[in-house]
Amino acid sequence: MRLLYSFLWWLAMPLVLGRLWWRGRKEPGYRRHLGERFGYYGPTPGPDQQLRRTIMVHAVSVGETRAAEPLVEALLRAWPDCRILLTHMTPTGRATGKALFGKHGERVIQSFLPYDTGFMVGRFLRHFSPSVCILMETEVWPNLIAACEDHGVPVALVNARLSERSLRRGRRLKGIMMEAARGITLAAAQTEADAARIASLGAPQVAVTGSIKFDVVPPEAALQTGAMLRSHFAQRPVLLCASTREGEEALILDAYRALADKPPGMLLLLVPRHPQRFDEVARMAEERGLSLARRSDLPEQVGADVLLGDSMGEMFAYFAACDCAFIGGSLLPLGGQNLIEACAVGKPVLVGEHTFNFLQATEEAVAAGAALRVPDAAALMGEAVRLLSDDGARAQMSEHALSFAKRHRGATLRTVELLRQLIA
Repeated sequence: MRLLYSFLWWLAMPLVLGRLWWRGRKEPGYRRHLGERFGYYGPTPGPDQQLRRTIMVHAVSVGETRAAEPLVEALLRAWPDCRILLTHMTPTGRATGKALFGKHGERVIQSFLPYDTGFMVGRFLRHFSPSVCILMETEVWPNLIAACEDHGVPVALVNARLSERSLRRGRRLKGIMMEAARGITLAAAQTEADAARIASLGAPQVAVTGSIKFDVVPPEAALQTGAMLRSHFAQRPVLLCASTREGEEALILDAYRALADKPPGMLLLLVPRHPQRFDEVARMAEERGLSLARRSDLPEQVGADVLLGDSMGEMFAYFAACDCAFIGGSLLPLGGQNLIEACAVGKPVLVGEHTFNFLQATEEAVAAGAALRVPDAAALMGEAVRLLSDDGARAQMSEHALSFAKRHRGATLRTVELLRQLIA
């Protein structure tokens, strides 16, 4: 099965390269460091004599990289003789990693993970010689795992989550996914349900540690940026729609425009998940007759109906600047996004019906009074108007959100304790 998988990779390679070049039109980062995607590297300075081991942490994109922050910091503290090799698949993930960990100098180095063909990942492992491979969340790459086995590199899947939908998909690829799961030395799952699903694929050692994302602390600089943004809004009530996905912005903008009883001066702060869609979403707002301002050229006072969050790495700042937040990817069957960051800064949260990627965290937030579910965009705007108009209800949800976030912390420490058996 893995031979067939590798053959399909090679068969698809022209399409993969074409897509890479096409995406590079709007995101030039996709055309940089191309050699790394094939396992070719320039001379990389080896660690100095005091850094005797390399711990690989793979965080595919922005969300996983931000989630990895407490783990990377804990690893650096626990093993002063290590350096972290932080790998990604997207340029936005790489840029986020540089922003978060550039302060550590040569103790954190970055690279793209090569495409998952046998000799490419083999060359990658020979070049960097990691002592352990840590994969974040759902990143199971069959050839990488097999190559790690061949090179004697233990593999850990941490902050692991596996939805029922993903499990069904994995079972359709039963042979290759079960082989990959058996090659994972240990898995640290977010929930009991995640652990059971991962174990059902054949992973030999699975533990429940909770979600590392609860341990992400809002950076002081982000909170200051949020306060700066807020100063540009005057006293306007602000609804943030964060990490929205294709198809959702049109629904949100239509529902916002249709509001007849919105609070005076209500501002819609709209932050699409993917930066290549910023201009498209701006056109959507203007086509509906809504006035638009952009974060990238923020006016002294935002008087527009919509502020487009067209910046990267500022989600904590956007959460700090709003009065309540809707978490995107959940109005349509896309699985939802992480609501933990919004709770960590004490913001009332609204989510749609489709949160299967973060189901337990979302259900627990709803049960704790930190979040509310809405069936559609009209209901989203209705609940937002109610919260923006009711200081007491908003303050109560804010308290519940902070309590919910604090109650679930500690996953990073539990994960590091599990990893000791591999790193030692």
